[in-house]
Amino acid sequence: MEKLKNCPICTSEESRLFLQCKDYTVSQKVFDIVECSACGFKYTNPRPKPEELGKYYESEEYISHSGTKKGLIYKAYHIARNYTLSKKFTLINKNQPKNLLDIGCGTGEFLNYCKQKGLNTTGVEPGEKARNFATFEYSLTVFDEDFLKNTDKKFDVITMWHVLEHVPFLQQRMEELYALLSDDGALYIAVPNCESYDASYYGKYWAAYDVPRHLYHFTKKDISSLAEKNNFIVEKIFPMKLDSFYVSMLSEKYKSGKINYFNAFIIGLKSNLKAGKDNYSSLIYLLKKRK
Repeated sequence: MEKLKNCPICTSEESRLFLQCKDYTVSQKVFDIVECSACGFKYTNPRPKPEELGKYYESEEYISHSGTKKGLIYKAYHIARNYTLSKKFTLINKNQPKNLLDIGCGTGEFLNYCKQKGLNTTGVEPGEKARNFATFEYSLTVFDEDFLKNTDKKFDVITMWHVLEHVPFLQQRMEELYALLSDDGALYIAVPNCESYDASYYGKYWAAYDVPRHLYHFTKKDISSLAEKNNFIVEKIFPMKLDSFYVSMLSEKYKSGKINYFNAFIIGLKSNLKAGKDNYSSLIYLLKKRK
């Protein structure tokens, strides 16, 4: 385990305990989430060392890296994923991209969809099993993370769908993104929103805390601060309305050991209704380089 001395965004050395959450997926251990005393950013601390993180993804329960369709939760996940593929493509296609880089592409479903739509696609995926699946199942070009610091190629669209919260070296990743994005390019970052209603309702049982795989727990203010620090601007924010229902199902399971589907639906619906303009369970941020 490693303990961060500084806030990953503002570098303050002062923090306080915010919440203790259990890893329900792999280790069953309890991890601390701290809150920066200066800027309010919440992050898992202490956390596994970068070379140890891989073992916390080694489970059929971690389905974004798995092909399993066992059980209702997993079927719901795959149905939602298939539905959102077209929605994500429609979103990025507004920029009329030619070259797409999807970082944290998992088993490659989004990349494959975009490839079929005529885009030049490149993927980055640290997990060897998921990377091999994407390569051999869909004939995609997928690299490990060394690609990000070793290529001179520029991309007009870069996507990170629920990935930034997993990245050990946050500032380094933002610098890589800036170098990889073309001057007029679009960067889409989707992350959970720990200010949403479902987050406040479930508290330590909120599935999107997902410790220790989620190293950071973002709010809109955090993403704006991180963008500004790295010469980006947040141009638009888009909702991910299905996430509240899926996250609520998992949260119900963590809270009581079984899923109350009715309650999960009600909380998911209530979260969306209370979200207003942009306080949904998960949000997509469109970042552009500052001119």
